[in-house]
Amino acid sequence: MLAEPNYPLRFEPIHKELIWGGRRLETVLGKTLGPGSRYAESWELSDHREDVSRVVEGPLQGASLRELIREQGTALLGPALGHRTQFPLLVKFLDAHQVLSVQVHPDDELGQKLASDNGKTEAWVVLHAEPGSLIYAGLKQGVTRADFAAGIETGTLDSLLHRFEPAAGDCIMIPAGTVHAIGAGIVLAEIQQMSDATFRVYDWGRLGADGKPRPLHIAEALESTDFAKGPVDPLSPRVERIAGGVREQLARCPYFALERLRLQGPAQVGSRERFTILLGLGGSAEVGQGENTVRLGFGQTLLLPAALGPCNVIPSGADEAVVLTCVVP
Repeated sequence: MLAEPNYPLRFEPIHKELIWGGRRLETVLGKTLGPGSRYAESWELSDHREDVSRVVEGPLQGASLRELIREQGTALLGPALGHRTQFPLLVKFLDAHQVLSVQVHPDDELGQKLASDNGKTEAWVVLHAEPGSLIYAGLKQGVTRADFAAGIETGTLDSLLHRFEPAAGDCIMIPAGTVHAIGAGIVLAEIQQMSDATFRVYDWGRLGADGKPRPLHIAEALESTDFAKGPVDPLSPRVERIAGGVREQLARCPYFALERLRLQGPAQVGSRERFTILLGLGGSAEVGQGENTVRLGFGQTLLLPAALGPCNVIPSGADEAVVLTCVVP
C-alpha cells in the first residue's frame, strides 16, 4: 500500500516527438531533451492509456499516478471529487515549431462513440509567441456544415477559420466541438480532459515522416464539430487583489477552473476538499508547508494532493512569481 500523499508531488515529464515539434521545450522552458529536433509536447500529468506519470522525488518516488488513484484516491483527489478510477486532467506544454493540423475534439458522448476515449475540452495559456504567429480558433461567423465540407473537399478550409495573433499571457478556451489549430512559433501550456481524442481535417499539404500525407478523420470531424460556436478569442480575465499580489480568474468549465497568480509576496493555495495543480509561468517560488517545501520554477508542474491541505507559495528572488492554478470545480 502506498503511503498517503502528503507533500507537493513532482512527476517525470513524458516527452512526445511529433512532426510539428522543435527544441523550445528546452530553450524556452528549460526541459532536458534528447538529441532529436522535433520535441512537440511535454506531458506533465497524465493517466492516459500507456502514458502514465511517475513521481520523481520524496517518499512516493517511482509511484505512478494510476497507482496513487487506485490506492490513495481520496487522499490525492479529495472528498469533493468522489471516487474516480482515472485522474481527470491531462496537463501539457506544447512547442509548435510548425503549424499544427486543423482539428476538432469530440464531447464526452462522441468521444466514447468515435474514439473509445473521453471527450476533450481544453484551455491554452500562451507562454511565448513569435512575431506574426497565429492561433486558429473557431470558424468564421456564419460558416455552415456544407461550407465546412466544401472547404475540406477543395483544400480551402483555412479560409473559413477565425484567426488572431496571440500574445504571451493570453488564455484561450477550446470547448469540445471547436475547430482549431496552433500556429508556428507558439509555446503554450494546455490543460484538458484526460483524453487524446483528436480528429484531423486539414494538414496544410504537409507530408508525414513516411513521405505520405497524414490520415484525416473527416467523417468524425463533421460529426463532432459544433457549427453554432463561431469565432473564439482570448478570454478577458477578472482581476482581484489578494494577499501577496493579484489573482486573475481565467477559464472555467465543468472540467477545470484556471486562475493565474502574480505574486510579490506569500500567498496560500490548495484545499483538503480537492487537489490543486500548479504550473510555473514566470519567476520561481517555494511551495509547501513549513520545512516540507519544493521549488516551482518556470515550465515546471506540481500536484498538491488534497491530503496536504493549504500550502504556502513564497516567491523566490526579486522577480514576481507567476503561477497558474488548476482545480476541478
